[in-house]
Amino acid sequence: MAPQRNNGAGAEAELPEYAGHYRLESCLGSGGMGVVHLARGTSGMRVAVKVVHAQYARDPEFRGRFRQEVAAARRVSGAFTASVVDADPEAERPWMATLFIPGPTLADQVKRNGAMPTGELRRLMAGLAEALRDIHRVGVVHRDLKPSNVLLAEDGPKVIDFGISRPKDSELRTETGKLIGTPPFMAPEQFRRPREVGPAADIFALGSVMVHAATGRGPFDSDSPYVVAYQVVHDEPDLTGVPENLAPLVLRCLAKEPDDRPTPDELMRELRSVAASYDTQAFIPAQRTIGDPKPGGGARSAGPRPARAMSRLRKRGVLAAGALLLTAGAAFASVQLLDGSGGVPEDSSTRSAPAGFDAWDATPGSGSQGMPQCSYGGGKLLCAQVGLLSALDPADGTVLWRRTLAGRDAPDGPPVAAGGLVHALTNEGKELIALDPASGGTRWTLDISAYGRVQYAGGMVLLTRTDGTATGVDGASGKQVWSHRIAGQSAPKFSSFGADGLTYATSKTEDDSHTRVSAVDPQTGDVRWDAQLKGLLEPVGENGGTLFFTSVDVYSKTDALVQYDPESTVTQRVALATALPQAVATSHEGVVYLLAVGGGLVAMDMEDRAEKWRLETSVSRGSAPVADDKHVYFTAPDGRLLAVDASNGKLVGQTPARLGADSDRVVAELPPPMIIDGHVHAAAPDGTVFAVDGHNPSAW
Repeated sequence: MAPQRNNGAGAEAELPEYAGHYRLESCLGSGGMGVVHLARGTSGMRVAVKVVHAQYARDPEFRGRFRQEVAAARRVSGAFTASVVDADPEAERPWMATLFIPGPTLADQVKRNGAMPTGELRRLMAGLAEALRDIHRVGVVHRDLKPSNVLLAEDGPKVIDFGISRPKDSELRTETGKLIGTPPFMAPEQFRRPREVGPAADIFALGSVMVHAATGRGPFDSDSPYVVAYQVVHDEPDLTGVPENLAPLVLRCLAKEPDDRPTPDELMRELRSVAASYDTQAFIPAQRTIGDPKPGGGARSAGPRPARAMSRLRKRGVLAAGALLLTAGAAFASVQLLDGSGGVPEDSSTRSAPAGFDAWDATPGSGSQGMPQCSYGGGKLLCAQVGLLSALDPADGTVLWRRTLAGRDAPDGPPVAAGGLVHALTNEGKELIALDPASGGTRWTLDISAYGRVQYAGGMVLLTRTDGTATGVDGASGKQVWSHRIAGQSAPKFSSFGADGLTYATSKTEDDSHTRVSAVDPQTGDVRWDAQLKGLLEPVGENGGTLFFTSVDVYSKTDALVQYDPESTVTQRVALATALPQAVATSHEGVVYLLAVGGGLVAMDMEDRAEKWRLETSVSRGSAPVADDKHVYFTAPDGRLLAVDASNGKLVGQTPARLGADSDRVVAELPPPMIIDGHVHAAAPDGTVFAVDGHNPSAW
């Protein structure tokens, strides 16, 4: 390939053919400081590579700024930011590679199509609020949020370009008195006190961006940047044309004093979401599919609205087909799904489908009860929604019983079958109730307000206090069986895989350098063995007695997998080609599948200790994946269920989107699908639970 020519600002005669091991394919855009290229890595992954212009590469101050940009961008990861995959600020021509995100900038979209509709504006504001939350929580201030730095991907807005971002506690690496930013989107303090700019400046910029998206102009509009600067500092914003239901919130963002502006979390609460991920097809009129369109993909009828999700410690992963699903770096608890007698159910992931199975969908609730959170146990689908528990027949979706609950809070996770009963959290996670699996009637209740985590293994409820004390409660009777500290475990999280009847407690050491792993008998709390392994590790599965872990860095990126054989005490580390931000993982038959924020799905063969395949999907933040012998399944925020060939990483099927009536609502976490008797069951934002034949995803 010939070197790429740059015809934009700061044009140079030639640009390099490669940046590191990324081959530059075409120019995506050019600015005063550098050129952004579409490029491919050796694995075929598409990335966007920013290459600095040669004259700036020779400028020590600019190099310092670029190092700062790379450092800031590396610290940030989330559903609404473009993740950094590689960079070399010390190269002759400094460069940085991020995940390639197809879609126009907000500036281009408004220029071509005019002001955005109200529903899209709400979704835009929710996505930008979460992006700023992710940016600010790692101590970074963006400082140049504007329409051209917002990409409109099909699954939500992405904030890009950290060129003038800096840590909140760093010195301003610019010449004395130099203002950096874009005047129509700068906060008053950026003009008055540029060295004291904090996160609130980004909130002001968000307000300005929202006015631009709603009207095609800014809240302070003039051809002169000097006039704009005066207006920003002294005048009231012009919100003419901003929808009435958004104008008060936008006005708060544009407050003159930083302390008067809302935080990103406050914005998300106002927009009826907490720690939200995207659940719409966003801003592209016709959804871009990952592969050939499938027949019968009509729109679903509108259903109940997804509910506000609670941000508590007791967030559960779901163990399906013997595989644990974990969110890297999050305080997720494991849930072992048991049959009605308290034993581990027969592995249903590889059974053949019964003859005559028909795909079905069902709506367990009514009104605005949100996306169901479901698990499988005791031969039933057990689902939780706002104010409702229900049991469904997995064969045809018949609702077997419903149990109304007080309150309007979103569920803390799906119900769990343990000790022959159905367990669910109520009262904002402070109370555990056990129900009759046949009728939904209450058998017993337990006050668990003193505990921070609720987990399950071997028919036992495992409760953990903040001081590290673990308590085992019999799932059938609700009676305490044992309670004590587990040696070496400061704050244990339990993970179970059903193969050996043990549960594995993990906690990190004080210096975050190692993870303590203890194999615990859930019936007695006795420790069978323990080990101290290097790194911040999260267990994701086992195969033949060997445990698999993800290795997570301080930025919640998975950079390696670790396998540990407790019999030989041998540990092996398998590095990933590219670190995966906020990856969720599962394992099946010695293969670990990881799905990252940004859509990267990777299969790692742990026997060969090598990458089996890699697929870049269109899903910004998917559910935890589940797998059987033939396919890997996961759900998307718009309600799609996707199937990938487990042998080669090719997308082989996806269901239609299932959005709710209020598609501008967002959900905090996506429940993973379940594999039962060769069928795949999933839930969607429209309030439905549905099942399809897992043997023929191309017919979905």
